[in-house]
Amino acid sequence: MGQKTKFGFVFCAAAGLIASAGLSYADAQAQQGDVEPISIPEPEASADPVFISDEVVQPLPEPEETPAVVEAVVPDADSLSELMANVDAPQTLSDQLECLAGAIYFESRGEPIEGQLAVAQVIINRAESTVFPSDYCGVVTQRSQFSFVKNGRIPTNRSNAAAWERARKIARIAHEGMWDSEAGDSLYFHATYVRPSWARKKVARATIKTHIFYR
Repeated sequence: MGQKTKFGFVFCAAAGLIASAGLSYADAQAQQGDVEPISIPEPEASADPVFISDEVVQPLPEPEETPAVVEAVVPDADSLSELMANVDAPQTLSDQLECLAGAIYFESRGEPIEGQLAVAQVIINRAESTVFPSDYCGVVTQRSQFSFVKNGRIPTNRSNAAAWERARKIARIAHEGMWDSEAGDSLYFHATYVRPSWARKKVARATIKTHIFYR
């Protein structure tokens, strides 16, 4: 028997004796009640997958309410003069309304209120068109359009307080669309005592005292 074989045989025999002796000692102690036998728990069975058959619905946040559109309150009136009596003149004006009221005052304060409203309507129509400037001040101060405009500026001297109050009221009524003007969709007007060449190419919409309005 070779040297390696002998060594292997001796090692296996010794290991067997030690294991046998260890098991016998443990069994003997367990029988005498000194040592509790060791119990190895069985591995838990893996849980079966659980499927939810019912539809899962996640509640969504309630949509915010859209703010209600507040419409301008128009006083009841059977005529423009009655509406003028029921409407307050703005005490403070935006730059745009200042230009509109200024044009009404300087261009048509001697006209009836229907004529003043028509002048305001032309300015508003121009601002809403694509041919003229897009705001009241731009329309009024456009070069060679209104004779009262000097060096691109609207005069500030409004000595007639009653006429200025009417102009402010007309500007508010026209801007807020409280009353339909006879001028309708007019974009041009001129005094009845002149005959501009461009008028022949336009369609007359209304004549109010000393002004003729055209589209």
